[in-house]
Amino acid sequence: MNKTAPAPGSHADIVSAERVLRREAEGLQSLARALDARFVAAVDALARVKGRVVVTGMGKSGHVARKIAATLASVGTPALYVHPAEASHGDMGMITSDDAILALSNSGETAELADVLSYARRFSIPLIGITANADSTLGEAATIALTLPPSAEACPLGLAPTTSTTMMMALGDAIAVALLERKGFTSQDFQVLHPGGKLGRRLLRVADIMHAGDEIPLVNEATPMADALLTMTAKHFGCVGILDVQGRLVGVITDGDLRRHIGDDLLNRRAREVMTAGPKTIRPLALASEALGLMNARSITSLFVVEADRPVGILHIHDALRAGVA
Repeated sequence: MNKTAPAPGSHADIVSAERVLRREAEGLQSLARALDARFVAAVDALARVKGRVVVTGMGKSGHVARKIAATLASVGTPALYVHPAEASHGDMGMITSDDAILALSNSGETAELADVLSYARRFSIPLIGITANADSTLGEAATIALTLPPSAEACPLGLAPTTSTTMMMALGDAIAVALLERKGFTSQDFQVLHPGGKLGRRLLRVADIMHAGDEIPLVNEATPMADALLTMTAKHFGCVGILDVQGRLVGVITDGDLRRHIGDDLLNRRAREVMTAGPKTIRPLALASEALGLMNARSITSLFVVEADRPVGILHIHDALRAGVA
């Protein structure tokens, strides 16, 4: 017990970390090689679920189960975590006959899972087990057992769940992504489920934050400039869009256009005589970050949103900044 611990930050720490990462990477490689028809069957079963995927596990497996449930839910497969011990005291009511259960236990003999396994059998609820022991109680009870390949824990004592939990986590990710791809889950779907945070802001569409309807500053090309100026002032975007007789956006008048024509009997001219033709526009389904980049590149503060050459909205740079787009 008199061993001297290596100094913090010493080479021994790096050696230890590299050993852990190599061992866990080897476990993941073994897991990838072990994938077979049972994985496909598990994805089939989960894809057919009308209700939710109930993920459960105890201890470190429980922490992994929580993450798997969160990942599934975030990519379009409704899921929740149920604590197996709490399930025995009333939370079993969270599990319905329309659900499927994904149960995690490295040994497959976690006592707290017993009531969940019995409940699944009683009500014919599909049960997918993730375990390192196919002959265990969980392995035998599961409708489909996904067996982790033999891999040493990265802990030098061989006791702390490390490689095993890494493999469980990765297998959960693989299931979630396989379901995502089967369902054709898109970035737009992702944004709906992630409206907050950096991911949600990155996926905002122009249509999500643009101004539409009566808020859009528009006049036709024959409008006298006196009236165009009133519209431009009332709408507060610092510009006005110019429409032809078919309702297509053919030009824009900005503060810069007004300055360039200030000495040309401006108020007695028509909008078509003052406008800049062929304004830069953007699609409503374009990413808001694309619109912000375009405005920055062109040194403009507003951008008309068009479909089939007809304006459907307008976006101000402040709208993008307020939404946290960067």
